[in-house]
Amino acid sequence: MKWVPRESLEKRLAQALKRAPVTLLLGPRQCGKTSLAQRVAGRARAAYFDLEDPETPLNSQTLALNLRALKGLVVIDECQREPALFPFLRVLADRRPLPARFLLLGSVSPELARGVSESLAGRVTHVEMEGFTLGEAGPEHADRLWHRGGFPPSYLAPSDAKSYHWRLDFIQTHLERDLPGLGLRIPAAALRRFWTMAAHLQGQTWNASELARSMKTQEGTAQRYLDVLTGSFMLRQLQPWFGNLGKRLVKAPKIYFRDTGLLHALLRLRTQGELRTYPRLGFSWEGFAIEEVIRRLDADRDCYFYKTHGGAELDLLIERGGRRYGFEMKYADAPATTKSMHVVMEDLGLAHLWVIYPGSRVYKLSEKITAWPLDRIAGLEL
Repeated sequence: MKWVPRESLEKRLAQALKRAPVTLLLGPRQCGKTSLAQRVAGRARAAYFDLEDPETPLNSQTLALNLRALKGLVVIDECQREPALFPFLRVLADRRPLPARFLLLGSVSPELARGVSESLAGRVTHVEMEGFTLGEAGPEHADRLWHRGGFPPSYLAPSDAKSYHWRLDFIQTHLERDLPGLGLRIPAAALRRFWTMAAHLQGQTWNASELARSMKTQEGTAQRYLDVLTGSFMLRQLQPWFGNLGKRLVKAPKIYFRDTGLLHALLRLRTQGELRTYPRLGFSWEGFAIEEVIRRLDADRDCYFYKTHGGAELDLLIERGGRRYGFEMKYADAPATTKSMHVVMEDLGLAHLWVIYPGSRVYKLSEKITAWPLDRIAGLEL
């Protein structure tokens, strides 16, 4: 397959570069950050540094020498590998007039990259990037994207077998090179075992004590593993919404893989046929649909799930402009309303509820509940 254009992402990045002296482009390794930055840098004739390159002229001893005199756009790839960079950029970002703007590429969250949040507070804007979305790949390729995931080398591979082996290699490299390169002293074998166990918990409520017992380790260790994989964009901890509703609410997060291709690799599902016969494929599709909705609506910072101990549940809740919107993910040909949906509508006072499903037709289930095909997600508006 040919390369997939990412025009919407390029536009978001261009707008961010105008807003702040420092822009942080965040996302997992191999999701296409470098290619995107090089396209932007090529147009702007930017200076480019790759901190993963052992021969880079930029290091803790040469920061002032190499950065202070630069003008225009400066791109620094794998910025988390040089913690001394961030305090120095604070000085450069405060210059007036501003001779240079900085585009930093990182493969971990600011919480894992030491010094980003503290050093650049008020001077940095964030743009998150992942693999291809359904809008970029095209609705006709939904099954391929669900099975292989959105990492370009996996999605664009000439066969399922090559895609599968690329994902296995990615997992190994992430455990044995990427995370140790951040100074994280975690045994690769233990973290891989945890990651594999997490694959069987897709869409489930997090229970640290139960997982710790299975691994014969401490609860704090299990939580640390979860936070590391979350911070490196491998997992999503979808947080629970809770308010003073007079009901007992679940208060632990739900766990989802941000890329279902990696989920399927860890579950040893090599082909779409094997995925179709997997007993828990509904949870895989649920996570795939949730990621697509969150990314389509740019809702990473205001998304939750809702669940009561009485059984009422909502897969995804998004708050926007003082209103609440709900999303249920149903792997079904023709979903219908349920008692739980009506309970949740009343509990939360939802402005609308969409039932996302893998069909092809938009239709009303009630006045405020609509069945909406996932492959038409690009047309969904709040």
